[in-house]
Amino acid sequence: METTIRLNQTTKAELDQFKQYKSESYDELVRKLIYLVKLTEKKPRLSQKTILEIKEARERIKKGEFYTEDEVKKILGL
Repeated sequence: METTIRLNQTTKAELDQFKQYKSESYDELVRKLIYLVKLTEKKPRLSQKTILEIKEARERIKKGEFYTEDEVKKILGL
């Protein structure tokens, strides 16, 4: 079942900054944030490292610094 929620424009703009790709749904985004919160509660030190790694990976993706699945297969000889 789907539902509608109201967000302040500032909140929406901040959520948009977490999107990995333009068509990512808010449901996907909220689910990721919930996962990170739960991870933070269980393993705070690990989660801080994980959050930093996610931020760094997102920056690399935005810059186009990544390999496609086909490129990786070719590199690995698969």
